[in-house]
Amino acid sequence: MDTLAILKRGPVMPVMVIQSVDEALQVTRALLDGGINTFEITLRTPAALDGIRELVKAFPDALIGVGTVRNADQLDAALQAGARFAVSPGLPAALLPALAANKVPFLPGVATTTEAMNAFDAGFAAQKLFPAEAVGGVPLLKSLHSPLPDIVFCPTGGIHAANAATYLALPNVACVGGSWLAPADLVQAGDWQGITKLAAGALAQAQQA
Repeated sequence: MDTLAILKRGPVMPVMVIQSVDEALQVTRALLDGGINTFEITLRTPAALDGIRELVKAFPDALIGVGTVRNADQLDAALQAGARFAVSPGLPAALLPALAANKVPFLPGVATTTEAMNAFDAGFAAQKLFPAEAVGGVPLLKSLHSPLPDIVFCPTGGIHAANAATYLALPNVACVGGSWLAPADLVQAGDWQGITKLAAGALAQAQQA
């Protein structure tokens, strides 16, 4: 499965910062119950790699990916843990040899027109606009569509329930990513039904868009 196919598999991708393996299992189950099937587990906590490893075992039909990949060592560790795709906030040159060697579906982060063009020339037609709201959001994506019609984006950064549908209605947006599907207050409270409800609502919005 290539990167674009992964993005199109689910219009909403939760960006998850997990504190423990148990938390990862609980949150992922709640999101799955709400219809979400693609997950980005960010490398922002010590529990991330163990979380990926256990999620892959527990939910073999889900697409478990790794996020916040910044170097080749992180990429290798995540792939060994079982991650099926990788996401980065940028596209550092040091990552390119590892990506070529592993041929893993990869979503590079871009924030400008030049970065988007460079990433496309490097072979990445599917890209992550990050941080989306801070760098121009919907107006920027609308402006990019005409000169760069062959690039498809997954915006993240500042995406939430109130603006996700607006992004998804754009012709050059395949999916959106964000942490609003599993907010910290619901996770800390163990409100798994609340998270399932948020997931189902997000998918309903996406279908309307």
